Amino acid sequence: MQDAPPAAGSSTAPAENAVALADVAVPVPLPRALTYLVPDKLAASVAPGRRVLCTIGSRRIVGVVVGLRQGEAPPKAKPLLGVLEGVDLPEDLVTFLSRLANYYLAPIGEVVRLALPPTDRETARAVEEPTLFSTAKGVAARKVQWVIAEGAVETSIKENASRVLSVVRAHGALPLSRLQDQFGGARGTIKRLVEQGLVRVEEREAPRDPFFADKLERDVPPEATEAQQEAAATINAALEARGSGATLLVHGVTGSGKTEVYLRAIARAKEQKRGSIMLVPEIALTPQLVGRFRARFGDDVAVLHSALTQRERFDMWNRLRSGEVDVAIGARSALFAPVKDLGLVIVDEEHDPSFKQEEGVRYNARDMAILRAHQVGGVCLLGSATPSLESEQLARSGKATKIVLPDRARAQEMPKVEIIDLRRIGPGPTGDRRISVLLHRAIEATLAAKEQTILFLNRRGFAPSIRCEGCGELSSCPHCTVALTFHRRGASTAEGRMRCHWCEYEASMPLHCPKCNSDQIALEGLGTERLEETLKEAFPEARIARLDRDVASGKQVEKILDKVRAREVDILVGTQMVTKGHDLPHVTLVGVINADAALSIPDFRAPERAFQLLVQVAGRAGRGDSPGKVLVQTYDPEHHAIVHAVRHDVMGFFDRELRDRKELGYPPFSRMVFARVDAMDEKEALDAAAMLARAARAATRDGAGALEVLGPSPAPIAKVRNRFRFRVMLRSTSRERLRQGALAIHVAIGSLPRTVRASIDVDPVGAL
Repeated sequence: MQDAPPAAGSSTAPAENAVALADVAVPVPLPRALTYLVPDKLAASVAPGRRVLCTIGSRRIVGVVVGLRQGEAPPKAKPLLGVLEGVDLPEDLVTFLSRLANYYLAPIGEVVRLALPPTDRETARAVEEPTLFSTAKGVAARKVQWVIAEGAVETSIKENASRVLSVVRAHGALPLSRLQDQFGGARGTIKRLVEQGLVRVEEREAPRDPFFADKLERDVPPEATEAQQEAAATINAALEARGSGATLLVHGVTGSGKTEVYLRAIARAKEQKRGSIMLVPEIALTPQLVGRFRARFGDDVAVLHSALTQRERFDMWNRLRSGEVDVAIGARSALFAPVKDLGLVIVDEEHDPSFKQEEGVRYNARDMAILRAHQVGGVCLLGSATPSLESEQLARSGKATKIVLPDRARAQEMPKVEIIDLRRIGPGPTGDRRISVLLHRAIEATLAAKEQTILFLNRRGFAPSIRCEGCGELSSCPHCTVALTFHRRGASTAEGRMRCHWCEYEASMPLHCPKCNSDQIALEGLGTERLEETLKEAFPEARIARLDRDVASGKQVEKILDKVRAREVDILVGTQMVTKGHDLPHVTLVGVINADAALSIPDFRAPERAFQLLVQVAGRAGRGDSPGKVLVQTYDPEHHAIVHAVRHDVMGFFDRELRDRKELGYPPFSRMVFARVDAMDEKEALDAAAMLARAARAATRDGAGALEVLGPSPAPIAKVRNRFRFRVMLRSTSRERLRQGALAIHVAIGSLPRTVRASIDVDPVGAL
């Protein structure tokens, strides 16, 4: 075996002693595919996308062929051992995966793993670990493996194991498949935790898929609005122009009927015998949405989500691969579904940052959706009420066609939005300035009218910080440079816990300040937990529910939303989970507790994120028969993000923000790459980051084209889990120069000490 040439699958002129070679993606973090000899007896069955048995050292592993060529045998090249039948990746998907790996400078083996069905991801491990986990043979069982927290005393464990353990402990028990989705290599980690007595693995009966639990009658498409008809005509024309590839941006106000546009686009693709993929933000993937697809297309819809058993995932994968099912719905990983004859890829709420994978292969599903659709000559449909500036600029530059849905589908008026200036407006009866007198009165009026209220506060927990009033000392995480958040459990603050939201460190509330020994310990700020409690005291007759990550995930989210739809909840308090595209027709009041919170994040995208959150949460009001009202509380009412959001003025915000971005040289008028470095020793981390910066500068010293290399500088969160973090930022208007710098860093990372971790993030979305 040997590193394959950069372009997997490329062919070279056969030499006199040329032999058949296969470039194989193997499930190890190597930068390129490995090259193997193709024995004559296997030549007829080896093809791109086929799984093959090969060796690395003395290990036998399963890889995927990503290219075939004729050439001179590399030194010490090993032959393939065999070809595995039953599962193979479509050749167009293999090409897409290779291009994705090349763009994000990601190991091709790790990228290919994203597209394999669950059984094949574990085939190699099954040889070495046949007893602990069910594998390809055991996948036919109708039981699910669950990981359950044990009461053993925690010993010294690695960082990733600590993260997995903290998540299991927080939930008590979780399906192994969900942990595998969240952490990638969780199986090996769980095995070590089992050996230490910290968790156990047991089989339980597989629950019925919640997305197909209820029987639904087929619906009849409603009469389309004029705007929806125009949108459908534009999309149909793009689908008819097979082979050309097109990107369409559907900019529709909240409640404008974007989902109906998607359904009609999929129906047209079906008429053409072409498959479709629909990507949604994870939290928006609810039975309500899937129910609309099932009502329109029946149960022949593949819903890809973490609650599926291994058998169910494998069955879904096979049905898509064979063409038995031609519609796949899921979060970002559904981008890799093996949909046959793919013709349409839809990205709903395309502005949502959750489409960016922040660990492992750091791909952006929105951007790669465009690539995958264009590669097969299909259509990529991006939809949002608040498009990202990148997508808006695509449309303005002529690289995407914009479709506008300017009005709500049911002819409801957009909600009336008012600003509450917290500098001038005092508190209501609660005494808390964050529940102003105007907001308090509006809640009273909504309760009296038997209507519902949503209160948005993007701070979970009881209090965001704990401070000594004697000396001013802030309680901080001993492992991270962040303040601890107080979470209350019980009737008194003494029963609560301080928690770090970065590493899940927990501690009891201190009775005395560790610095000055004062007993004047105060809780500062307002979190969703405290807001819920305050509201219960202020409105004892109201039925109040909370929606944040502390109380709901997966099925629990939908259960809470079902109670809201059934009018069993009067006031819903929540984080940005309540801002998503939920249709709650009896909500007439939305209150934004602190509009300034999103603006304080040290990120050039902060105004854009704040604007999107405000518009999206405002869109939850007035979707039924009664008009909606939105109250936005702020200490900075003149900020342009708030001013434009209050006016529902998306285009005005685009104009202002794009002008600012262009002046400062930020995306979408430039491209960026982050190199992130961390280590236990601060100086070692800084020195490593400095070395990467020097490598990037040296790579583009000659020639035309500007490349800015900024840093190294401490990351905004300078320490996480006792590891000091630094970053180097590359920025350029030249894609070629930016890639030269990124490749130089990619090479330099290989010479860093093992105690230093480094990663490259192409087109970063988060600054932290």
